[in-house]
Amino acid sequence: MKIFTKGIWRNHKPILITGVGLTAITLQALMAPVSVLSIKVDGFVKVDGSSTVYPITKAIAKDFTTSNPSAKIEISFSGTSGGFKKFCAGKTDISNASRPIRLEEMAACKKAGISYYELPIAYDALTVVVNPKNTWAKDITVAELKKIWEPAAEGKIKRWNQIRPEYPNQPIKLFGAGKDSGTYDYFNAAINGSATSTRKDVTTSEDDDVLVKGVSQDLNSMGYFGFAYYEANIKNLKALAVDNGKGAVLPSRKAVEAAKYQPLARPLFIYVSSTSMRKPEVRKFVDFYMKRAAKSAATVGYIPLPAKGYELAKQRISFGRVGTVFAGKTELNLTITQLLGKELGL
Repeated sequence: MKIFTKGIWRNHKPILITGVGLTAITLQALMAPVSVLSIKVDGFVKVDGSSTVYPITKAIAKDFTTSNPSAKIEISFSGTSGGFKKFCAGKTDISNASRPIRLEEMAACKKAGISYYELPIAYDALTVVVNPKNTWAKDITVAELKKIWEPAAEGKIKRWNQIRPEYPNQPIKLFGAGKDSGTYDYFNAAINGSATSTRKDVTTSEDDDVLVKGVSQDLNSMGYFGFAYYEANIKNLKALAVDNGKGAVLPSRKAVEAAKYQPLARPLFIYVSSTSMRKPEVRKFVDFYMKRAAKSAATVGYIPLPAKGYELAKQRISFGRVGTVFAGKTELNLTITQLLGKELGL
């Protein structure tokens, strides 16, 4: 198995096809059935982006390199925004993303001549957590989350009893996603009304393990990150049920599938360069990815899409449907059914 979290990027020489057969051969390669994907691959596939999506991609890469030992999958995470900067500069083949691509990122890709396939791979229940020794907090309302995290709270909302009077008069320490993280964008949009609207006196990181460690070591802490990181550290964290006005709901696969865990349920994606897709190692890895996404998502703690969702994603590749269905915007409260409707153009 060869999975690298750090490494040197190597350029691949393109295969030159001359004459009138270029378009036909290229199209045939892009739309090829499974038989073409059985060829041996030994090149690099470079992936960066969301730390939320990272566990899914890492698990799939591990399985892929077991059956394709000559392939080299290089996986890093710099956050969704950080990943798109590299992707739209042509430095990566695949970008993990915990939100849809934004307008300025679309413009950067277009300027660089990079088109892409937007492939939904799973759902996440963005999870609000406290220390497991916290005996007073069991649930939290969306209004209370805003009271804690909005810019106006900076330097003012500093103690637990300011959230609810019955809570102890103890300091609260906050841990949240870094500004290059898609989790940062989504949480702030869902809770504070803007992707960039949040208090700044918070310990932040694009590495979710840093946030997990911070919350697990401080009795008076609160933080948020993807559900998989909560699941992987369930003995050291306590999830809060979130109440959006319809009752407090704990994050879970069942709650997300029933569209009850709102507004913190969100789709997860990979974006694949259409140019990179012409390389056998990338095409084969992406095909493998979409076949394994449901199983791997569930294994690491996320919510798989229905089988139809993965079939629609594969059809986007087969028919060369590049671009995004989100028009550069992050849509809140998007259910799995609504996501599939967007994929169908409904």
